[in-house]
Amino acid sequence: MEISQNPLGKRFRGYLPVIVDIETAGFNAKKNPLLEIAAVIVEPDADGILRITEKHSSNIIPFKNSELDEAALKFNGIDPYHPFRMAVEEKEALGRIFKPIRNAVKRNECNRAILVGHNPAFDINFLNAAIERNNIKRSPFHPFSSFDTATLGGLIYGQTVLAKVAQAAGLPWDSDKAHSALYDAEQTATLFCMMVNRWKKLAELEKY
Repeated sequence: MEISQNPLGKRFRGYLPVIVDIETAGFNAKKNPLLEIAAVIVEPDADGILRITEKHSSNIIPFKNSELDEAALKFNGIDPYHPFRMAVEEKEALGRIFKPIRNAVKRNECNRAILVGHNPAFDINFLNAAIERNNIKRSPFHPFSSFDTATLGGLIYGQTVLAKVAQAAGLPWDSDKAHSALYDAEQTATLFCMMVNRWKKLAELEKY
């Protein structure tokens, strides 16, 4: 196992921040299915600057007997049964996401991953429901703790909506790509890195 040059094990109390975004067919984690999941891994470079290092995503087949909310599908623009989605079963999608996260946890000398999201209560509830539904015994994520970029965005940029936080931070925002799990996860990860790195610079300035 190759250890990172600057492992994050001591930075976030043994947690590796992993940015997650989930698109669903509704708001009920028990009844409505996951349709997309994306996870973005961030790690420090040789200078200790946090950067995106890996991106993983899967389109997901709705689980058996799940309920599809038409309003949610209209909002995110996803056709769950479109043949070009190349969707996989929920358990396979979670396995694809969890494997590289476990590897990143090890190389950063962390104990486990912590979910970073924009209003992450939604994502962590759906993720935990899927883990339970598929009888997955060893999730890399902490079961209830999370980091919220909406709160951090309000503190640093005075905005809490993801698009507005991104724009306030000087990032481009493509409304046509929004509500894609990978796009939203990438944007959230970029913001998270910017905010953590900004704090690092401020902390260094205070030394002088």
